[in-house]
Amino acid sequence: MTTTDIHQQGSSKLSKRNAQNMQLILWISALIVGATLGLFSIEWLNNSMDFIATVFTRLFQFLSVPTIALAIVNTLASMGKQASAGHIFRRTIQYTILTTAIAAIVGLLLYVVISPQAIATTGTNDVLSGEQISFYDHIISVIPNNTIQPFLAGNVLSILIIAFAVGIALANLPETEQKQTLTKVFLSLQDVVFYLIKWLIKVLPIGIVAFAAQLSAQLSSGVVAESLGKYVAVILCGNIFQFFIVLPLFLLSKGLSPIRTMSSMSPAILMALFTKSSAATLPVTIETAENRLHVNNRISRFVLPICTTVNMNGCAAFILVTSLFVMQNAGIELSVSTMLIWLVISVVSAIGNAGVPMGCYFLTFSLMSGMGVPVAILGMILPIYTIIDMIETAENVWSDSCICAAVNKDLSTQV
Repeated sequence: MTTTDIHQQGSSKLSKRNAQNMQLILWISALIVGATLGLFSIEWLNNSMDFIATVFTRLFQFLSVPTIALAIVNTLASMGKQASAGHIFRRTIQYTILTTAIAAIVGLLLYVVISPQAIATTGTNDVLSGEQISFYDHIISVIPNNTIQPFLAGNVLSILIIAFAVGIALANLPETEQKQTLTKVFLSLQDVVFYLIKWLIKVLPIGIVAFAAQLSAQLSSGVVAESLGKYVAVILCGNIFQFFIVLPLFLLSKGLSPIRTMSSMSPAILMALFTKSSAATLPVTIETAENRLHVNNRISRFVLPICTTVNMNGCAAFILVTSLFVMQNAGIELSVSTMLIWLVISVVSAIGNAGVPMGCYFLTFSLMSGMGVPVAILGMILPIYTIIDMIETAENVWSDSCICAAVNKDLSTQV
């Protein structure tokens, strides 16, 4: 690599970092402007903000169904390509599901204990409090009996079931020209959706202004600060517990030293913290696992790319906690059955989250929009999410490293 190439790479990283900083400043500025406008209580201004917020909500609803369905289908289909390395693949997926589910369970327990109070008091709550149905009826209602209807109705649970089934079927189809063509079609459709998402993200500050103005016009700042503070406490405490308690215990159960593993993988974890991207950190994660943790390269170069795609501990907890928080603010009763259903949804959605711009935040926004739940409060969460994203990415890379070390220990005599 020439000096010019190194200089160009350094300039590119600096430019990307500056763009991320400017985006954060823009989001925070939009939040402040929106909150200030809402305090004026001017009728025409409030109506304008309501209109803009409605437009953005409808745009997210428009993209929610293809985002969820295509992400899960393509993720599961791509996993089928790894089936030749049976033992390694199975162990990797088992540990991924285990750690991701535990992360979501920890988030759920903390949400119940800390219990952020609802802060939204809009009239839409009455629409959402419709007739109560039994748990049995609810399960039956999400089993699709029509191919098109769940997508037209935005039935998130039915869409997840369909996408999960199609993805697994596609992964297990014989490698024929027809399968390759179908896979390319799904991938191309996902590229189109992601391009539309990028457009929406560019104008998102306008939406943040509108969402913040809506909440500011309705609520006192003290109530908002207290409730959002408890919400953030749930997210951060869940990440810390997963990072320093759950994953080290997982390593100990495999006869591995958590201190040695974390010390060895610290360069990758720190890079993930600042880049906020598991994919961007992947080359460093692989190199660190091989050279510092001494993982067999056949395992590290197989396990870590899979984990980067599907092992999203922090994302599962974020989706669950944020969804419960938004639904609570929409007046939806958080019964035990509802929380358990969303526990499953969060794990499945996190596994299918690979490649979605803005990751967990956008996927959560899509899930809530698809349900028709008022999502103004997510505009308030967005600036905070930048910090949450840093911590979650570091947690995801740490979890990837733990799974890689565990698989290496399990299969060291077979590889």
